[in-house]
Amino acid sequence: MKLNRNFYSRDTITVAKELLGKTLVHNMSGKLLKGKIVETEAYLGLKDKAAHSYGGRRTKRVETMYGPPGTAYVYIIYGMYHCLNILTVKEGVPEGALIRGIEPLEGIDWMAINRFQKPFEELTKNQRKNLTNGPGKLSIALQIDRSFDGIDLCGDILYLEGGSDERFTIVETTRIGIDYAEEARDFPYRYYIEGNPYVSKV
Repeated sequence: MKLNRNFYSRDTITVAKELLGKTLVHNMSGKLLKGKIVETEAYLGLKDKAAHSYGGRRTKRVETMYGPPGTAYVYIIYGMYHCLNILTVKEGVPEGALIRGIEPLEGIDWMAINRFQKPFEELTKNQRKNLTNGPGKLSIALQIDRSFDGIDLCGDILYLEGGSDERFTIVETTRIGIDYAEEARDFPYRYYIEGNPYVSKV
């Protein structure tokens, strides 16, 4: 079942944790690419030096963060990799959760072709491991780019579904790649499913 607005309209840390185990879906004209979310990071907006909206910053890139919960915020890192974030709380509160890793579930051959230009069965062991274990990698695999910035995740193109009843342990630790964020780099706002091979960094 597709997640509705109420799921996203809660505090960011709760949403970031509960995204684990949910299914991210890209419906490409009936061709479904699906992955189980196994790793997220929370970004707490105005008070979080690691967030693009820290201190109330409002630039053309950041403006999407002030939209309603359940909206996608997609930005580019290193000038080439796209990162998918999901807005939380309520409109006007620029907080969200970054999707850092997914476990491929459906449309795996298409993901492999998007990433490595060959079907999954032809991938090396290393390529399989690195298919979707990072925010930029999963965006390439699912063909998510800046055109998805601002898209409603309660729609029919890019959306989330409830996961299975699988039980797992959530690991809470510090976020990755935010050394610029002073004390915020030590906040334990990264969450992942213990033991899952598609976590970006253990």
